[in-house]
Amino acid sequence: MSDAVKPPETLPSQPGPVHLVGAGPGDVELLTLGAVRAIKHADVILYDHLVGPGVLEFAHPGVELIPVGKRAGRHSMKQVEINALLLEHAFMGRRVVRLKGGDPMMFGRAGEEAAYLRHHGIDVTVVPGVTAALGCAASSQIPLTLRGVSRSVQFVTAHCMDDEATRAMDWSKLANPDGTLAIYMGRTQLPHFSAKLIEAGLSPDTPAAAIENGTLPTERRCFATLSTLAARASAELGDGPTLVIIGHVIDHRPQEVHTDEDASQTSTCRIFEHA
Repeated sequence: MSDAVKPPETLPSQPGPVHLVGAGPGDVELLTLGAVRAIKHADVILYDHLVGPGVLEFAHPGVELIPVGKRAGRHSMKQVEINALLLEHAFMGRRVVRLKGGDPMMFGRAGEEAAYLRHHGIDVTVVPGVTAALGCAASSQIPLTLRGVSRSVQFVTAHCMDDEATRAMDWSKLANPDGTLAIYMGRTQLPHFSAKLIEAGLSPDTPAAAIENGTLPTERRCFATLSTLAARASAELGDGPTLVIIGHVIDHRPQEVHTDEDASQTSTCRIFEHA
């Protein structure tokens, strides 16, 4: 599919608008009213794998649904093809929704899509969504910032980390003991991230959590330390999208009941269905 799409002369001269919509972290209850409105009025929806169950049920029966498959390691469509599809349907005069998990402007490449569409004269609207770090922290009751504990929070992505990206990261700033670090798509790169953070000076005993399928009924949570979380999460969690939180704020979540066996462990990994 060509990246340079021209509107055929036989199609409407006035292109349709494109809405770049955040579907939230998974739970349909976390959709914004703006997102629901955009979905209801769409003629065509291009949606990602991370869009939660029930979200597409707000679309009207005649809508065209196009899965574009953007999920870490499982891209069914290249970004250039997605751009071209958005433009093609807009040129047809259709109301287009590009539906993304979380917030479209947070590691969602919506900035690239918006620039591409605006370059071709398409009216673009961005509808924000609850990003994964906020949803996972809320469902686990982990305060991302807390007076006297964490004065800042940093969002980073481990998706497609290569040597060049690794070298470009300022690990000393990420290894802040007085802040909170939220790592998107952090499961596979967690051993690398942990080693780099410890090398940069963050204590191996810093509390850490991995939250899989955050806000969904299948949510599972693993609590450990920076040095032990990678192994525990790899052994005990599934292969769902996972958000990693690192920082002392984790110690201020509501505590689970500890058994005598748990108390003897230097780190614990608790896995349970999200209520």
